[in-house]
Amino acid sequence: MQIKPRQHLLDIWQAIARHSFDGGEWAWGKWGGESSVADAERLLCLLYPATEIPAFRLDDPDTTQDDVQQTMRKAGGRLEIPANLVAAAAEFMGMHTGEDKRPTFAGGYYFSSRDKDRDLTKEQRELGVVDSFSMSVTLCLATLGFLKVYESKTRRSDVLETIQELRIATSTRLTAAMVSLLRSFTVNVFDTDSSQGRTLSELLGQGRLSQRHVVQKFQRRFRALRAAIGESLVLGLEVEEGLKDESRFFECGWGWSIINSAPEVETDEPIGTQPEGVANAVPYLYFTVVALDGIQDLFSDRTLTLGLLNPEQQKLAEALRLRWEITQQFWSGIARFDTDRWPLEDIPWRTTGQKLESEYFSLSVAAILIHDLMRRRATDDDLTRTVRVMERLAERGRITSRMTRDDPMVRLHNPGVTLPLQGSERIGPPMQWTMTDFSAQMLKRTIQLCTLSRNLESHDRLLRLAEDIFGHVWRRRLRDGEAVGLWDNVHAAYPDSPSLDVPVSWSITERVTEAMVQVQEMYKQPPIRSTKLTDIAQALLSESTHLLGNEQMEPAPAAQGNRGLELRGIEVKLRRARTLVDDQPGTACALALDVLGQLDALARAREAAGQGV
Repeated sequence: MQIKPRQHLLDIWQAIARHSFDGGEWAWGKWGGESSVADAERLLCLLYPATEIPAFRLDDPDTTQDDVQQTMRKAGGRLEIPANLVAAAAEFMGMHTGEDKRPTFAGGYYFSSRDKDRDLTKEQRELGVVDSFSMSVTLCLATLGFLKVYESKTRRSDVLETIQELRIATSTRLTAAMVSLLRSFTVNVFDTDSSQGRTLSELLGQGRLSQRHVVQKFQRRFRALRAAIGESLVLGLEVEEGLKDESRFFECGWGWSIINSAPEVETDEPIGTQPEGVANAVPYLYFTVVALDGIQDLFSDRTLTLGLLNPEQQKLAEALRLRWEITQQFWSGIARFDTDRWPLEDIPWRTTGQKLESEYFSLSVAAILIHDLMRRRATDDDLTRTVRVMERLAERGRITSRMTRDDPMVRLHNPGVTLPLQGSERIGPPMQWTMTDFSAQMLKRTIQLCTLSRNLESHDRLLRLAEDIFGHVWRRRLRDGEAVGLWDNVHAAYPDSPSLDVPVSWSITERVTEAMVQVQEMYKQPPIRSTKLTDIAQALLSESTHLLGNEQMEPAPAAQGNRGLELRGIEVKLRRARTLVDDQPGTACALALDVLGQLDALARAREAAGQGV
């Protein structure tokens, strides 16, 4: 299925407007306020495209395009839409602020109990989660950028007053989310002979390298990174003394929530009392990927250009950026530990901390590797091997291959992959987190890799894969009810999977929306330059120029009164072709071939006229 980002985004926006607006006003509905993660994802489905794609802007009513306004008509007219979005964002900030005026980041109904006989306590439902910290960073930056433009476009005193209050609340929430991300980062050090150490040795050695060889190679590969962690990471982290012992393994990344005993981060911002941590000091691949996605928005071109961060937030952003870079380097090194055969290529990935095995974790490691490839200059070998991994994951995940009877891979999508949240048993029954967005994550990462690739063969393979995945995801939209056009109707793709009574999946909807924004960015890039086409284009231009010069030397037949105009048109096409030959050699070839056809027609006309004399 061809991906048409503009049309598909309009379809998603129309579905959201139909579902979330009632009489022109935002309606949270039954599940609103129950999870800060879901509420943030829901708002981002509108605010992220509206602040990233100029054609979808809503902050300046004078520039709102007609098809966008028509799509969003349930949200009001051209002037009401931005005001209603401001009101919805203000309601979000109010719902997810505690009685002590401290921003809250409750996982809510995204949490579930691992004990079927015991429900989660209210305190557990209200625990902050890294998913919410990261989503809040992206949402707050989008909101601040939206307000910066809209404030100068409206004269309504009530809206201007709301904007002032919302800006303060949004900035405070952004700071609190950044502080929480710092306190959720952890470095886990463990012995090579421990259960976790043996698991990592088997993962890296793949039955080909002895444990001693793995340990020695790990020491060499991560010596500089080990030193950087010990010397550079200060805010919100207590680094174990054991990290200095090179005979021990370590992992770094984000836990599922604030780490137990994580020190407070000093800040002058009014974010209130920093909550005690609950999570064990164990990195989770899923939450690490989620954190990396949000943190990169802190130093995007848009954030820097609009000056969205205050000095205190800039200091926190630098601390997060250092963790962002170190984490990518570590997991990229783990994924490519052995150049002959990457551990990432040994699917499925097995986590060391939770002892779980799944294609979802392979995708998570691939996502971090893609982050790293985007950060540095990727080699053709890196790209080619990563493309193959993505193709295998799509096939194994039954996205691009058919299901078998009683296929166990259906569980990857429904009921999903479950993570035990270590440390949650401190305050109640053990908790868990379930991921059902494998297909949407596959789409997002494939498009990211496609945007990165400048190799023709790899780019073509990735684009075909992205279209196959998108066709699968688009088929899973809800077909009836109040949420028609949103996600997730998993039975459309997997009819034999169990039936679950769940609300609209804002996580999948948000990730598909984000993927459409990325496709738009990909199409804005210049096409990949082909050296073969460039050589052909230059040869065609050389022949065209020569034949044009020859034609201009010939006398015009009496029957060709418009010959001069035609020759001037040919000159214009040749000039255009020369300007495009380096960036768009295919277009230059097409223009040159057209010119050659016109010149040949002139030559034949002249020959025919000569024969008739």
